Amino acid sequence: INWQKIDLFNFQTDIEGRVVENISKRCGGFLRQLSLRGCLSVGDASMKTFSQNCRNIEVLNLNGCTKITDSTCLSLSKFCCKLKQLDLTSCVSVTNHSLKALSDGCRMLEMLNLSWCDQITRDGIEALARGCNNVRALFLRGCTQLEDGALKHLQKHCPELTTINMQSCSQITDDGLVSLCRGCHKLQILCISGCSNITDASLSALGLNCPRLKILEAARCSQVTDTGFTVLARNCHEMEKMDLEECILVTDNTLVQLAIHCPRLQALSLSHCELITDDGIRALSSSVCGQERLTVVELDNCPLITDVTLEHLKNCHRLERIELYDCQQVTRAGIKPWFLSRFLPRFWLGFCTALCDIS
Repeated sequence: INWQKIDLFNFQTDIEGRVVENISKRCGGFLRQLSLRGCLSVGDASMKTFSQNCRNIEVLNLNGCTKITDSTCLSLSKFCCKLKQLDLTSCVSVTNHSLKALSDGCRMLEMLNLSWCDQITRDGIEALARGCNNVRALFLRGCTQLEDGALKHLQKHCPELTTINMQSCSQITDDGLVSLCRGCHKLQILCISGCSNITDASLSALGLNCPRLKILEAARCSQVTDTGFTVLARNCHEMEKMDLEECILVTDNTLVQLAIHCPRLQALSLSHCELITDDGIRALSSSVCGQERLTVVELDNCPLITDVTLEHLKNCHRLERIELYDCQQVTRAGIKPWFLSRFLPRFWLGFCTALCDIS
């Protein structure tokens, strides 16, 4: 047995607190990584014993351990000063008190996942940022109480931040995101999907301050336009993945800019971008990224897309997946050649069920 790294996810339904306590006594200072993901029975008392026994723990996953409260973070703060990665996803009883404790005792923290911990507010993020200014990755999906002030604290104290996920943090506006960009120049991965207040001002700030950006998820940001994406594309040449689903104002002009300036683009979702046409796909598929990098294109519910797009996409030699659900102008005749082509079987094509009978 490797006493340095233990993952109990496969046994999650059977794991009770005493099991964790016994493991902690047996492994003691040897244990570096522990995953209790989905172990619903594990509570604060067991985690206190664990913290006291396993003081060299560096990676701890408590995703879905819904009995966990602030008391566990207090124990970690007191005994586990070497902790670098902590996943508290869906630990809904966790509050700002946990972040204050972690900022006092776990100053080496580099990754923290607080997704769906919806009691967290700006005050908690402020405490975390002040104490743990080496944090590189922060996951805040569904932390619906967060507003712009939280991002201003990250700007001020966390210059090493490379990854932040704020999916469905619906109170965030340009004011906060522009501030974040100005302080966190190393940003590589950003998710703002469902942050519906975001506009082109944020995209411009990203372009002008965060040239290393590789992944942008901006689904349902319905106010952003070609203007913002033009600034972004012209400055962020390392872009690899973009999710623009339901960015309803985006047109072919954005695709032209991506084609020119983003040669590393591998995956692009344009589902429900109803203004996209065959011309935009032509620009993309004839570019360096189209011919050498592009593996995934999602075009669900793009009503102006026709069989011509499928012709253009034949230039994309690395393509592994196209999605065309509910593209009403795509026909059986357009799809049939793909089933006879060199791409299959590694190629996956999703399309409107009305087109399934292509024989």
